[in-house]
Amino acid sequence: MKTKKGFRLRTVCGENIIVAEGIENIDFSRIISMNESSAFLWKKVENGQDFTEEDLTQYLTDEYEVDEATARKDINALTANWLKAGIIEP
Repeated sequence: MKTKKGFRLRTVCGENIIVAEGIENIDFSRIISMNESSAFLWKKVENGQDFTEEDLTQYLTDEYEVDEATARKDINALTANWLKAGIIEP
């Protein structure tokens, strides 16, 4: 997987949100908000490098006190949401 070109994480009024940069990505019908851990993970991969769910699981377990099984479950849900939102590519 990799992040889709033109999406960047920004902090607006204390909230982490994904902002579309460039006219081809603008869709004002929804705002993609991220909590602290998903924003941390986005920052790790937002430069367009390829990543896997295993990579994200490792980042999560390295940074937070979470067991691997829980992290893997959370990452599966997170990547499904990111794919649905159109901010990453398979």
